[in-house]
Amino acid sequence: MPIKKTKPTTPGRRQMSIADFSDLTKKRPEKALTKGKKRTSGRDGKGQVSVRHRGGGHKRLLRDVDFRQTDKSGIPGTVTALEYDPGRSARIILVRYADGEKCYHLAPQGLVVGDSVVSGERTKVKVGNRMQIQHIPVGYKVFNLEMQAGKGGQIVRSAGTAATLVGLDGDFAIIELPSGEMRKIRKECSATIGIVSNPDHNLINIGKAGRIRWMGRRPQVLGTAMNAVDHPHGGGEGHTSIGLKGPKTPWGKKALGVKTRKAKKKSSGLIIRRRTKKSKKK
Repeated sequence: MPIKKTKPTTPGRRQMSIADFSDLTKKRPEKALTKGKKRTSGRDGKGQVSVRHRGGGHKRLLRDVDFRQTDKSGIPGTVTALEYDPGRSARIILVRYADGEKCYHLAPQGLVVGDSVVSGERTKVKVGNRMQIQHIPVGYKVFNLEMQAGKGGQIVRSAGTAATLVGLDGDFAIIELPSGEMRKIRKECSATIGIVSNPDHNLINIGKAGRIRWMGRRPQVLGTAMNAVDHPHGGGEGHTSIGLKGPKTPWGKKALGVKTRKAKKKSSGLIIRRRTKKSKKK
């Protein structure tokens, strides 16, 4: 999908770029598959801010995307529309089945209106089809992977991403994730063949602070600009150094370069290669 640059009519629009939605179907979303989104603005059940820098933003209509695709196992469906989803960076497709039921799925790159898709335990190896990993040929690109069989896709769902099936090892499949991490996943888990749509999403330039506010993000302030009671980096005259051995989070924990993953996590034994190794090779 190409990117459009705006004319420099204002300083904010001088570097701004937006996605070209010309390939999308010109229609409103399916009413039965949408619902309103109640915004929490980063507050918990007590009304206290638990996630900072959230609030405001444009009203959104949530699309009910089916990440499992098990209800219509073995039944082919036809892609009737390629649509925009405000809740994700990728595009979504509206699939209509023979019995008239409609579902939203993540759109793979290259799929167009009129194409046929099917999901099941074992299907034809084609872009957009979903099946168990053990039946997918080695070397193929996949997305929307399950971590537990039957739970639905949880990883590799953002725009332009894809994982690679490296091989099979007993009851597990070896997957290389977009981050460079290589890990084992049960071969009974399902995945969709192809690459997630909208690969140019990372080329979009926001351009101005107001556009971030439309997305529901509030301003962020450096800790050095705060008072000492508000942040470990705060206090002092002017823009001074943090005065610490290392940078800290607002709650006093070490930040930047510190591992946060728990050492005794059950899934640690399934990780063959950490994602940090990929960056060291470059």
